[in-house]
Amino acid sequence: MEPEKKDEPTAENEPSEEEKQAPTDALSRTPEDLEEEADKASNEIDAASSAEEANAKKLSPIKRVLRKVNVYLLIFILLVVVGGAIALVNYLNSQKAPVVPDVASQQLSADALKQLANTDATVGNSSQTLTIQGNTIITGQTLARGNLNVAGNLQTGGSITAPTITVAGAANLGATQINSLQIATTLAVQGSTTLADINVAGTSSFSGAMTASQITVTRLILSGNASLTIPNHISFTGPPPTRTVNSAVLGNGGTMSVNGSDTSGTININTGSNTVAGCFAKITFQQAYTNQPHVIVSPIGSAAGQTQYYVDRNNTSFSICTANAAPPNQTFGFDFFVTN
Repeated sequence: MEPEKKDEPTAENEPSEEEKQAPTDALSRTPEDLEEEADKASNEIDAASSAEEANAKKLSPIKRVLRKVNVYLLIFILLVVVGGAIALVNYLNSQKAPVVPDVASQQLSADALKQLANTDATVGNSSQTLTIQGNTIITGQTLARGNLNVAGNLQTGGSITAPTITVAGAANLGATQINSLQIATTLAVQGSTTLADINVAGTSSFSGAMTASQITVTRLILSGNASLTIPNHISFTGPPPTRTVNSAVLGNGGTMSVNGSDTSGTININTGSNTVAGCFAKITFQQAYTNQPHVIVSPIGSAAGQTQYYVDRNNTSFSICTANAAPPNQTFGFDFFVTN
């Protein structure tokens, strides 16, 4: 048998140009075509990798390291190095011995001493030290333009005048006069102290005895088992309270007066004719008490004893009254003492 002849492409069955350019579907390709395309892509990747390796080989080692290292890490390392250098320099400087100033000393000769005694001369300069081995007596005035340092004790036969004196340690003073004394912390006085005038703005505590010709306080509080001993007289001063007179109780022509203070005083009464029972007067305090006070009344004279007196009180005033008509045309009084 004759083998079948394949159809040779003719002009009629030859694919057109559009069909040649149109992409064929992957399913229509043969395994040989797919393998050929994979080999071609692999060759292209190998060529690109070889080109990249060739470019990397052309770069210097420093540039290759810089590409792999982070820029912020380099900055951090730079700061650490600079800080370490500064710390090292400071440490080396601290180990150096301080430079001791070299002050030249100069001995005074006999001629120099004579020159000092006869004239106002300048000896040496500020970089030199004057050393006097023996005792020194200065008859006239002495002026120190700089600081005066005394290594031993300072004794003066006269007074010391200075705008300010600062004592860092302990100071023992004999008779001392101070025009103005301000103490920031604690003042401890071991012996007796005499003060002409003392003003205390805050709280004061006295553990021992205190003697004063006059003490003026706004409020005096005795705490604990403290006691108040007054060997001599005690008086309560202040402006006198005001009064309101009831003329009907005093009778026709009767009068009344009051003297003293809110704490203590005397009520003087002159009765007239036709007296009646009631309150003689109302006494109003100059300063009201915080609570209702205690009012103690003592009668003065026999006429006051004939009255059946009593008191009405509150924190602003009190009234002295009688339950019966007072004796007419009599002079008597009442002492009062008020406490809170």
